[in-house]
Amino acid sequence: MMPDALNDRAGVGRRIAQARKTRGLTQTELARRIPCSKSLIAQVERGHKPASPSLTAGAARALGVRLEQLTGQPYEDARQGRVHNTIPHIRRSLLSWDLPDEHIPARPADDLAADVAMASLLGRKARYAQLGQMLPALLDELCTACHAADDREQRRLFGMLSETYTGVTAIAYALGEFDLRSLGMDRVQWAAQQSGDPLRVARTQWQRSTLFMQAAAYDRGMRLLDRIRGDLGDDIARMEPAMLSVYGAAHLRSAMFAARASNTQAAWDHISAARDTARVLGGEANHYGLEFGPTNVDIHALGVAVELYDGPRVARLAETTRLPAGIAPVRAGRWYMDLAKGWLDCGHRDNAIAAIAAARKVSPEQARNHPQVRETVRTLIELEKYRKDSLVGLAHWLGIT
Repeated sequence: MMPDALNDRAGVGRRIAQARKTRGLTQTELARRIPCSKSLIAQVERGHKPASPSLTAGAARALGVRLEQLTGQPYEDARQGRVHNTIPHIRRSLLSWDLPDEHIPARPADDLAADVAMASLLGRKARYAQLGQMLPALLDELCTACHAADDREQRRLFGMLSETYTGVTAIAYALGEFDLRSLGMDRVQWAAQQSGDPLRVARTQWQRSTLFMQAAAYDRGMRLLDRIRGDLGDDIARMEPAMLSVYGAAHLRSAMFAARASNTQAAWDHISAARDTARVLGGEANHYGLEFGPTNVDIHALGVAVELYDGPRVARLAETTRLPAGIAPVRAGRWYMDLAKGWLDCGHRDNAIAAIAAARKVSPEQARNHPQVRETVRTLIELEKYRKDSLVGLAHWLGIT
């Protein structure tokens, strides 16, 4: 167990160093276990490079600690009280999945569907405080409705319940509440299976793969994604739009797994396959909340380039990619967070600061809670001899000053 001497203001590098020393490991030994270069460990521990999500997950696995012990999540801040205060209520609703409350008055399924759509919209906008306030009552109501409905209506309601449980996993991921996220993922899968919708089940398996990403179990995550695509087939010309979205999303996730495993060729092969799938789809779509289409392919291409430290490709994507006006804020936030790290890795510090500021503007709750944003800003502070007002302002906003 790591000592609790470091609060959430400490960087991941300091936490890695502390855990490594506690276990009597040298930087070389830790690098061999992850695996990565010894120089990368040294630079991260000194604060001269940001700890990437892949390095942090790999270090947690190699050191035998929980991921949140290295990230310092959930981050404590009075300004975030609203969303944190919803967690106990959400947890109680998750635990009551098979205990319908008969005193909850029944509402028409269409009314419930409208609320589920609103919850999904809040997730797309990364409005986690509002979503957290909405979820407990909606989950309780859907659970009761599912148990009371007849067979046909019940399947529809279970589909809505699965979608609403996905909102729980989004909040849990954003806050670093990983135990809650695993519990929520179990409920997502259970409700999807009850819905009788094979594509929804496939979508939940795609979502489940993120748990392997978190655990740095890249080979297992890849096997799961291979199975999803195998079950769907490979003739994209014959696939319906919703199936194309699931199939393409599985390729995008596979690309990220391959990049984290340093399998460069496989990563770009998956991006290419996803791009072909998006072409057949014919534009942007949002089946099962996947937001699949050409823009999401570009976002993942940037993510792969950043993971592989491919500076020229980061610069090229930054130059040629234009996010559409209607893009979901949570997707735009992801783009700018990755772009900031990519620019920092290339030595373009002003561009990195501008990208973090853009992430803050489009998706503030997402950016403020993301370890990569904090790591990027901490590294910029360490490297900048004369601190810019914009950088100081970002550090204060993040609560790391």
